[in-house]
Amino acid sequence: MTRLFTIIVVLVLAAGLAAPARADAAADCFSEDIERRIEGCTALIEQRDQSVADLSFAYAMRALAYSLKGSYATAIRDYDMAINMRPDFAVALNNRAWAYFRWGKAATGLPDVERSLELSPTSPHTLDTRAHIRQAMGDPTAALRDYDKAMWYGGARMIKLYQCGLTEARLYTGEIDGNWRPELTEALQKCVHDKGCDPLPADEQCRAATS
Repeated sequence: MTRLFTIIVVLVLAAGLAAPARADAAADCFSEDIERRIEGCTALIEQRDQSVADLSFAYAMRALAYSLKGSYATAIRDYDMAINMRPDFAVALNNRAWAYFRWGKAATGLPDVERSLELSPTSPHTLDTRAHIRQAMGDPTAALRDYDKAMWYGGARMIKLYQCGLTEARLYTGEIDGNWRPELTEALQKCVHDKGCDPLPADEQCRAATS
């Protein structure tokens, strides 16, 4: 399960839409198929007779799909709509910050991730986002602190993700087992001083092993 698919599940729960009235469109809106997801969310948005919470959810899910395609400007427009409807939508704030980071505009995403952490201070995904942003902005000390917090709150799964990613980066040679050890922090300490280093794995097999 990838980082972004995990956030999809969180969005579903956060929006309170376990049994939406329009089941087909809603099911499509959180499909793993990106184009199907965009179509389903668009259908929900165009119905325009839903609650504000439902519409903000649909915009946020469509934004996530566009972000996965690398269409960050379009994704951010949808995140804008979702957050305008629900200013306390912590997951959408975090995801907009991540989209800015991936778009090469890390500093622009910092206020979003800070606000998301005010609303959900123990979210490992949000702490990871801020760590990436701080690393990109040249603040390795703060980045390392956030990566450590992400592991603390995210537990074995977050630790294993970093073990996988840092193994790919050839900075970590220990076990990939979800157990923290000093060698992992030493690898992170090296990673945060390189703006091009990402402790999250790119390899899908490595990601799947953390599910």
